[in-house]
Amino acid sequence: MSGTGSIVETGVPSARSRALAVLRVRSRALAAGLLPAALAVVLVAARMTGRLAGDPWPAVTLAVCAVAALVLLVGGVFAAVVLRAGPAVTPTVALSEAAAPDLYRLVRDLAERMDVPSPSAIALTPDCDSWLEDRTHAAHRRGALPAGPESEPGAAPVLVIGSPFLWWMRVAELRAVLAPVVAGTGPSAHPDIADARGFVRGLDAAVDVGSRRGLGWIAPPARFLLRLCRVDATEMERGVAAAASDRAQGVDYGLRIAAQEQVGLAYAGWDRLLTRVALPAWRMGRWPVHLDAGVVSALTELSRRDRLADGFTSRLGERPACDLLEQPGAVDEAASLLAARLFHGGPAEPGPDWSPVDWAAYPEEVVDRTWRAEAARLHAALDAVATAPAPLSPPADGFAGPTLERVLGHLSDPAGDGLAGEALAGRLSGDLAREERAAGAGAGAGKARGADAVPLFPLQPPRSARDLLADHVTAMVCCAAVDSAGAAPGLDWLDGPVLLIGGERRADLAPRVLCLVEDGDPEPLREWLSEVGVRPEKPVRLV
Repeated sequence: MSGTGSIVETGVPSARSRALAVLRVRSRALAAGLLPAALAVVLVAARMTGRLAGDPWPAVTLAVCAVAALVLLVGGVFAAVVLRAGPAVTPTVALSEAAAPDLYRLVRDLAERMDVPSPSAIALTPDCDSWLEDRTHAAHRRGALPAGPESEPGAAPVLVIGSPFLWWMRVAELRAVLAPVVAGTGPSAHPDIADARGFVRGLDAAVDVGSRRGLGWIAPPARFLLRLCRVDATEMERGVAAAASDRAQGVDYGLRIAAQEQVGLAYAGWDRLLTRVALPAWRMGRWPVHLDAGVVSALTELSRRDRLADGFTSRLGERPACDLLEQPGAVDEAASLLAARLFHGGPAEPGPDWSPVDWAAYPEEVVDRTWRAEAARLHAALDAVATAPAPLSPPADGFAGPTLERVLGHLSDPAGDGLAGEALAGRLSGDLAREERAAGAGAGAGKARGADAVPLFPLQPPRSARDLLADHVTAMVCCAAVDSAGAAPGLDWLDGPVLLIGGERRADLAPRVLCLVEDGDPEPLREWLSEVGVRPEKPVRLV
């Protein structure tokens, strides 16, 4: 087979013509750098032949030669940086052929059917996307990336697959979704497109190098060249995508339309799982070890609740794509740890302050601990803002401790403007910010720069002071319910930590807490506490 395929199947102008336009920018930059040297050569030759005798030509020739030498030096350093600077590489979980022989076989079969080169390797990313990534740059072989066939000069790109796809999609669906991605290896093998992409990646890496001390002058010309070729580079990539899509139409095209619905559903479930379920655990210094398996539970729950997703669970009887892996559990664990690093900035390796947690232990080890830590922070803030700390009346058994009644009394505001909680909310916000700074102080000294900095994709913006106060009051109420009303912490796959009373989820607490926090009205919450059987005067166990 040819191994390159056609790159002018669809799209006008073609990807190759746009690649040549990008390369013309490189040629013009090279010509501009050599122009002073060419002029200096002409002047020196003219002086040697006697055509430019007498003043002021000696001084002019000397000045032009000096400028030419300086431009050549600066241009040579800039060109060396562009050539040697390592382009950004997406952090991924490497997947060897021994760990997924069936998956490699599926990808090679796709490449053969479309008459394109097979990807040199496969890697997983904890995201709902798939793409090809070139890792043949010499800097990658010099760096921390493990040596492999994907880093050899001229090797095909690496196929990066979103790990949630392997657990949620069926084998046939995954093959249909990956077909247009694998088809992109054909245009990627074309020399002009490969050179143009290498030039653009080198400029992008040079911009990052320009942020280092003493090399700031490199960034402006790199940005200027990027601006000159931005439009052509964008159109080149669109042409490559169009050609790949056209070539893949003969492979499971009908199934691909249905599989795209699963891509959107997987993205929604993955985003909900990360923000509602994984993030509370990460904040507690724990990382769920089976996020990809969790997304199946989350999407199954979504299909149960949402009639729009009805029927999607009927697919679960078919063979899941994770069966293509030899050890799905180990791969899921590695992808889950990487997700915590990318989306939260967690350590790259487990440790005493960064330990795994299984889904069965999540309610007790994450939900309950989170509630009690927030309740403790709330009472510490109350002690700080209170003009005189409220005396804690010991109960009949002689045990004294923080109570929910104290929180209700402090936030109650007969005026109804919620001013009673403003100082407390501000104190909570400041305390939490100080805790986060203290936790990140040790990691800050060795923090990476540019593309290696984590988290690359923070999940949520900082919470407002009022939101923090509402969350902490809710946590205090949940602790009181667990201690005095027989409630229990629970896990909802779509909403995260929940309060279970009698084995059933109570979802009517949030509006009553908001009435207390925003309006200073405790009556709706007191009625709820009375209905559930919570004693607000009883001390709550904190962390």
